[in-house]
Amino acid sequence: MTANRPQPRPGVLDIAPYIPGKSTAPGVAKVFKLSSNETPLGASAATIAAYRAVGEHLEDYPDGSASELREAIGDVLGLDPARIVCGAGSDDLLNLLARAYLADGDEAIHTTHGFLVYPIATMGTGAKPVVAPEKNFTADVDAILACVSKKTKLVFLANPNNPTGTYIPFDEVKRLHAGLPPHVLLILDAAYAEYVQRNDYEAGIELVATSENVVMCRTFSKIYGLAALRLGWMYGPAHVVDAVNRIRGPFNVNAAAIAAGIAAIRDNAHVEKSRAHNTKWLAWLTEEIGRLGLTVTPSVGNFVLIHFPTTPGRTAKEADAFLTKRGLILRGVGGYKLPNALRMSVGSEEANRLVVQALAEFLGKKA
Repeated sequence: MTANRPQPRPGVLDIAPYIPGKSTAPGVAKVFKLSSNETPLGASAATIAAYRAVGEHLEDYPDGSASELREAIGDVLGLDPARIVCGAGSDDLLNLLARAYLADGDEAIHTTHGFLVYPIATMGTGAKPVVAPEKNFTADVDAILACVSKKTKLVFLANPNNPTGTYIPFDEVKRLHAGLPPHVLLILDAAYAEYVQRNDYEAGIELVATSENVVMCRTFSKIYGLAALRLGWMYGPAHVVDAVNRIRGPFNVNAAAIAAGIAAIRDNAHVEKSRAHNTKWLAWLTEEIGRLGLTVTPSVGNFVLIHFPTTPGRTAKEADAFLTKRGLILRGVGGYKLPNALRMSVGSEEANRLVVQALAEFLGKKA
C-alpha cells in the first residue's frame, strides 16, 4: 500500500528525542542554570576577543578543514593535525562515526546510564543499541565485553560518564580494547577529561596513537566555555579520519567557533583557573549535600549526581520543583534511567551555597 505522505526510514520514530536541561524558572527574578554542565567562569577574555573579530568578515566561508584549529590542538597536545577532525560539537562527530560505520542490522554498545546521544546516533542509522549493565553507576568492562556479538561494530564509552560523573582507570580502558575484535571501533568520549584529577586516568590519546580501532572525542563546550558555538574534535587513526571526512559537511565548523577554539586551546591559564574552581567546589558540594543525608555519586566531572529517596515529600521530582521555584535549575535524569536523582552542575560560589541551603530547607534540616 502506498503511503499518502513521506515516511521516515524504519526505526526513526522509535527514537526518544534528546531533551536538553531546562533553562528557565517562570516568575523568578534571578535564575541559576545548573542543568547543562556549563562552566560558571565562562570563556576567557582572549577567546571572546577572537570570536568578536570574526564579526568583521561574516561574508566569508570558514576554512572547510579547520586547518588552523587542528594545528593549534596538535601543537598544544602534541598530536598530528592530520589525524584530527573538528565538528559542530562532539555530538556531530559521534553521529558522523555512527553514519560511517553502522548499517541496518549492526549493533553498537553503550552502558546503562551512558550519554543519550549514543542510542540516538545508533538508531538513526538503522542499527540496534545494546545496553551493557553498569556496576555502582560505573562502566563495567566485563559486562561490555559480554555484549559483543558478530553484529557489533561500535562501542561507545563516556569516560568520565555523564550524568553519573564516574570513570574507569586507563588500565581498564586498555583491557576493554584488548578484548574487542579488531573490526570493532572503540569510541572514547572524553568530554569532561580536562576536569579529571586522578593519577590512573587517561583521556585516550596514547591508545588512539597505538591502535587502528580507537578514536577519542573531545569538546570545547565544557571547561573552555564555548557551548554556544558548538565545537568539538576527534583524534583517530588515519583510515577513520578519512572515512569521517568523506561524509561530514564541507563547512561543518563555523568561522567564529574556529577562531574562538584556537584562542581557547592556547589559554592554559584560564583552563587552570576553571579546573581549580571546579576541584574546590566539587568536593564541597559532595560533602555538604552528603551531610544532608542525600547520597552523591563520587564524580570526577563538573557536576554531581544527587540521589533522593522515594518517600513522598522527599522525591527528586518534588525537590526539582522546590528548587526551580527558587531559581535553582538542576537536571532531571529520568531519561537516563535515573528517576530518583538530579544532576547538578558545579556553579558559582553563590549558586552552590544557595542549592545546599535550599536542599536543607526542602529536607527540613539545617544547612
